[in-house]
Amino acid sequence: MYFEIIGEIKEIETIVAGGRIRDIMRLQKQYGQGHWRKLKGIAKVRLANKNIREAEIHWYEAHGIGRKKIKIKKFLD
Repeated sequence: MYFEIIGEIKEIETIVAGGRIRDIMRLQKQYGQGHWRKLKGIAKVRLANKNIREAEIHWYEAHGIGRKKIKIKKFLD
């Protein structure tokens, strides 16, 4: 599903960090070594059909590497 984040992400929380991440080996192989964390937050997103909705999003992030594998978990509106 294609989408674009509009504005800033609010209510950011860390779900899991480091070796407790299920996909840690894949992340390190694909993007490099780093202190990986899985996070969640709330943001307005523009979907492929141009609708704008509020959604809970999840992603992986490491210092110096940035946000990777961003996905929508559920819509809040």
